[in-house]
Amino acid sequence: MSDYTHPYRDTTFVLKELVEFEALCASAHLDDVNDELVSAILAEAGRLGSGVLAPLNRIGDTQGSRLNEQGVQEAPGFADAYHQFQAGGWPSLTAAEAWGGQNLPNVIGTAVSEIWHSANMAFALCPMLTQGSIEAIAHHGSPALREAYLSKLVSGEWTGTMNLTEPDAGSDLAAIKSRAIPQGDHYLISGQKIFITWGDHQMTDNVVHLVLARLPDAPAGVKGISLFLVPKFLLDAQGEPGARNDARCISLEHKLGIHGSPTCVMSFGDNGGAIGYLVGEPHQGLACMFTMMNHARQSVGLQGLAISERAYQQARQYAKDRLQGTRKDGSRFSIIHFPDVRRMLLQMKSSIEAMRALALVAAAEVDRTAHAPDADTAKVHQGRVDLLTPIVKGWLTEMAQEVTSLGVQIHGGMGFIEETGAAQHYRDARILTIYEGTTGIQALDLVGRKTLLNQGELLTRLLDEIGETVALLQGSATLVHQAKALDDAMRAGRAALRVLLDNAKNDAHLAGSISVNFMMLFGYLSGGWLMARSALSAQALLDSGNGDPQFLGAKLITANFYAEQLLPRVHALLAAIGGGSKSIMALDDEQF
Repeated sequence: MSDYTHPYRDTTFVLKELVEFEALCASAHLDDVNDELVSAILAEAGRLGSGVLAPLNRIGDTQGSRLNEQGVQEAPGFADAYHQFQAGGWPSLTAAEAWGGQNLPNVIGTAVSEIWHSANMAFALCPMLTQGSIEAIAHHGSPALREAYLSKLVSGEWTGTMNLTEPDAGSDLAAIKSRAIPQGDHYLISGQKIFITWGDHQMTDNVVHLVLARLPDAPAGVKGISLFLVPKFLLDAQGEPGARNDARCISLEHKLGIHGSPTCVMSFGDNGGAIGYLVGEPHQGLACMFTMMNHARQSVGLQGLAISERAYQQARQYAKDRLQGTRKDGSRFSIIHFPDVRRMLLQMKSSIEAMRALALVAAAEVDRTAHAPDADTAKVHQGRVDLLTPIVKGWLTEMAQEVTSLGVQIHGGMGFIEETGAAQHYRDARILTIYEGTTGIQALDLVGRKTLLNQGELLTRLLDEIGETVALLQGSATLVHQAKALDDAMRAGRAALRVLLDNAKNDAHLAGSISVNFMMLFGYLSGGWLMARSALSAQALLDSGNGDPQFLGAKLITANFYAEQLLPRVHALLAAIGGGSKSIMALDDEQF
């Protein structure tokens, strides 16, 4: 398996040129945060990622975790790596200062998290879920819960989990059967949860579970779900882990990928009931959990980018090293000279650049919402967060399937052999379109809550902004060809929106039938928009004599490749959207 190196220059380019990071910090009154600080943070994170976490990626895959009498034992080396991660203050990067956090912008946390997930995605799932727990407790927990748990989670001394899924309740949370019985100042939790990532381990002194369950008087369906905090160890009078709670991992799932991440079957209340504490109001657990889930969905989209970057770096190195051709003089040459291999590498590279741009731009909208000067401005930015979240999660993870598959293909037969490591990236990526809401769920969220509910207002605003970029491209003598490609794609986006708005009321099956194609169309379009903006910035820097001409020239080439080779996919997707639901719903169940 090849080494991993953080693509520092590309990340800083996106932060400066597309996110306009320093302007964002100025508007948020973060006077002590600037490009220089961010550069130092990314450099240090890159060293930890490449030097400590990346070498453990293969070990986690081949040796994984195991369950013994003490509980789940993480993969060899993971505990030491976690202690270095914690000692460096990385868990506290974006948390509020009140709980010991560094209060850095969300977009910086996202840029740093890419490093962890590229280096070792299985490991990085642990702090990712902890961050989601912090968000949920900070927003919805009582003062007592915040005081007892947040500082330890923020410091990384404890880790957090999200317990939603049950054997009979996957995406359908209305079917949850776990119970919570009032018992004085706490509740007794009973039930079983499956697919619980990092549900147990020995790296920290405590694991804090957030568990969905029903109270005795709960109404039916999702309106009857409450959220509870259930620690692995109950806290003593000094606020330290004491007696073991009635919450245990009873088995580990055997998975296609991410072997280094223990996926637990958790049992609560086998011996009378696990002690838990209500988070938020009774029967409002789903709303509380969505705080955690929305963070997790953008984070999983980021995983799609991260594993794609790791696969690309390995494929690029292999293409440079693999000799597979002989010149007339008898000298050999590597496969990177073959046009088809170059096509695949450019497809990987341009896809990744578009994915990174979209992930960071979406993350920055979270910051702009939090630091907006007034409610109206906050509403606009929150709307953009709401719109981009299902696209980030859905499109980036679907693209990761294609990019990691291309990584295997470039390796040829050696890509099918586990020892090269290319297959691991492909296997690890496969979960990304499934957990934290499948591609289909993200697509339905986009067409339903994020489009039909507001009559396309959010998408229209995005399309208008893309139109402004088209106008700028048309004014550049060197980018006119990209202007036409983006303009045509934007018109396809408007046509797709029209199909949805005009026909959804009269066809009950339309939204579900076209949703994935609709989401993928706007994924490619959003990626093309940001690649075009990258090209505009790169050309402006070249014209002014600023920056590295080789790096900026490569930016122009990848943007052009994206416009030529990937952006036209929107037209095929529009054609499929235009087909509606008729053929999809035509077969009887018995005809499948």
